[in-house]
Amino acid sequence: MRRTEYPAAIRDLIQQLRQMPGVGPRSAERIALWIVQAREEKPEGIARAIAHTRTVIHPCAQCGFFATEELCEICADESRVRSLLCVVEQPTDILPLEKTSAFRGRYHSLGGRISPLDRVGPEDLRIAALVDRVEKEAPSEIIFALAADVEGEATTNYLVDLLKQFRVTLTRIALTVAHWTLGRISPSERNARLRIARLASDAAHESDPQAA
Repeated sequence: MRRTEYPAAIRDLIQQLRQMPGVGPRSAERIALWIVQAREEKPEGIARAIAHTRTVIHPCAQCGFFATEELCEICADESRVRSLLCVVEQPTDILPLEKTSAFRGRYHSLGGRISPLDRVGPEDLRIAALVDRVEKEAPSEIIFALAADVEGEATTNYLVDLLKQFRVTLTRIALTVAHWTLGRISPSERNARLRIARLASDAAHESDPQAA
């Protein structure tokens, strides 16, 4: 006897939903059935929001964060401290730091990290754009807030070697306090960097389940 299954349209919808991060087979099935059985226009509203977001959101031309204009709100904010530049791995690493109000400088997301096993090299990241920013903006300090694992350390080391030709202080906040040069900064700035360091460490563990 032939096994009864959902119609092809529902099966395809379930398969498409399974491509979303964190959505397994059962979750995809529940979402698909909710979409089909919903009486109001909520599914249509979600579909419109998805299409609209895909159309209007793009990476900031300067830092790589999410933007609707050429520059994101952070880069367009003239009150930000232009002399401080915080380098992060992904644009999603920026918002947790922003929510603390501990850092008032600017950001630069690399779009990943150097990973030979995944065939990700320096040319695949926004490293050339970082060097260009350093040449044009001449920040006094660059703060590296990358994960303190093997790939994060390799990426940070590569960037340090690349940027040490410039007259800029290079600070690693994802490492232990013993690696920092803290004597020349104020207690409030030191506390701010400690908070950023803790957030960078937490973000690294959240983004890499195997690190926990």
